[in-house]
Amino acid sequence: MAAQIPPYNELLWPALLAVRELGHTATIEEVVEKVIERQGFTEEQLAVLHKDGPRSEIEYRLAWARTYLKGMGQLDNPKRGIWVTTEAGKTLTEDQVEPLRQKYVVDIREARKKKEQAAEAAGADDDADATVADDETSDWREQLLTTLLAMQPDAFEHLAKRLLRAAGFINTNVTGKSGDGGIDGVGVYRLSLVSFPVFFQCKRYKGSVTPDKVRDFRGAMAGRGDKGLLITTGTFTADARKEATRDGAPPVDLIDGERLCELLKQYELGVRTTLKTVEDVKVDADFFATLVA
Repeated sequence: MAAQIPPYNELLWPALLAVRELGHTATIEEVVEKVIERQGFTEEQLAVLHKDGPRSEIEYRLAWARTYLKGMGQLDNPKRGIWVTTEAGKTLTEDQVEPLRQKYVVDIREARKKKEQAAEAAGADDDADATVADDETSDWREQLLTTLLAMQPDAFEHLAKRLLRAAGFINTNVTGKSGDGGIDGVGVYRLSLVSFPVFFQCKRYKGSVTPDKVRDFRGAMAGRGDKGLLITTGTFTADARKEATRDGAPPVDLIDGERLCELLKQYELGVRTTLKTVEDVKVDADFFATLVA
């Protein structure tokens, strides 16, 4: 029997609480991690993928929860990937969430009806879905992750190499070979007057990377260095994230699929961004009223 995942409407309150507890501002990754921790989702639930991948069903439904909260006026995202509570969101109570959601759903339906009527009057064939436009569940990330998953392992390793170079690493090389203990490459990161080697490992996963993979990678670094970077197209389980920062062990930095997409976009590696200018024209009626013959 497949693991049961709560519908998005049951994640509205946990998502809002997560942003509150994180200081009223949080990244997508922080919100997901906090909700997973609060709700106590199991590894089995986290392993359920949305339409076979690459994102988990929980992440997908949380994305819709955040978008609905924005439409309901409780959250805002002033910058891509950053979510903040609004003044209303700081005081909303749990019992107010569902009535507010229902009102928002009605507003969406009315907006869709007006759009369809306008399209019909204009003779247009408009079958577009006017439900919530979710910037996070979108297309380009899903398309990019699907493309990355289709790459050959060595090509993906070389992509990681180019990404690290773009991010400021020097002497970056792919070393991944059978018998190399799971290390795919190494680069030198220079910070002011200090530089140190960083070993990296690439995992083209549809699902979640578990803590044993983090431990294996750390073991492969033993005796070579203590700075590691684990890159995946999938996600990391909550236990994997805890293992990465476990006391007494060399920390391992983690880059999941969501973050990987943003980095490739930032450094324009296979991702192009086209800025569009939209005119906002307003008529100043007072100007015309003040004109005299």
